[in-house]
Amino acid sequence: MKLSVLDQAPITRGNTGQGAIEKAVELAQVAEELGYYRMWMAEHHGSDAFASSAPEIIIAYMAAKTNSIRLGTGGTMMMHYSPLKMAEVFKTLSALAPGRIDYGVGRAPGGDQRSIYALSQGNNPDFDHLYEKLDVALTLINDKRPEETLYKHTLATPGKIVKPEAWLLGSSGNSAIEAGRKGLGYSFAQFFMLGAMRKEIFELYRHHFTPSEFMEKPEINVAYLVTVAETKEEAEFQAKPQDIARIRLAQGKMVSLMTPEEAAEYKLSEEEEAAIKRNREIHLVGTAEEVAKKLYQDAEEYGFDEAMICSIAHSQEQRLNTYRLLAKEML
Repeated sequence: MKLSVLDQAPITRGNTGQGAIEKAVELAQVAEELGYYRMWMAEHHGSDAFASSAPEIIIAYMAAKTNSIRLGTGGTMMMHYSPLKMAEVFKTLSALAPGRIDYGVGRAPGGDQRSIYALSQGNNPDFDHLYEKLDVALTLINDKRPEETLYKHTLATPGKIVKPEAWLLGSSGNSAIEAGRKGLGYSFAQFFMLGAMRKEIFELYRHHFTPSEFMEKPEINVAYLVTVAETKEEAEFQAKPQDIARIRLAQGKMVSLMTPEEAAEYKLSEEEEAAIKRNREIHLVGTAEEVAKKLYQDAEEYGFDEAMICSIAHSQEQRLNTYRLLAKEML
């Protein structure tokens, strides 16, 4: 199984946004050394919990600091951007790091309502034509002119570069069908929603897949939230801040991650304890052997061969430890 990295540049309590980005770059370098296949940066707006608001800029810097690991966005929130601008950005990235860039896109806003309107300069955001927007961007990346009147009179430069891989993020059958029809890779966000991953979603993707200039055959990766330590007890201790953060997110609150010591003092209600127990299907916590067993079981059951690991620990040391222990067990 391929192991890859999904990072959000979390700003944990007591740390800074600059530090979060520096830690993301360090993670890319360590992940490359450990044999991880790719690393994607997420896109978040309007929150002091994550520093990855411009993932395409972060991966450009990462590309200069690494040699072989694939780098991309997981994903670019395409509702905010012109198809021409997206095509120009990712063609430029691919010119800088040929054969190492992934154009990963999502339909979500990556922020709250105020952020959405600020990014659209106060205009009504277009939620209804995102797949059409993606088609235009892919046509431009492919050095062709779209049929749409607004875009058919221009080309996206630079031209004649190694094309980036193109991926659609999703968690539903609709996104799987669209990814297949467009000949894109399909990245499933398992850590988004409990019980969302189903065999039929991936079967729909494979059934509808049509080879394209971006992908010759169906490719699926699945993103998990993971906390690994040398013992189950230590992993649970390190995982509790993220468990509490997910509970608060469900309440509409996105806050900086507290320390494990602070989390240990946090008194959980019966409902919160039950929620954490349920969330163990999407937040994998344990030793490397225990987590690897779950990943292998899921890969066999659902039919994928790449797991993207998202670790949101309070300390960089613990975060890197998760990736090191998993690499030792699985790579």
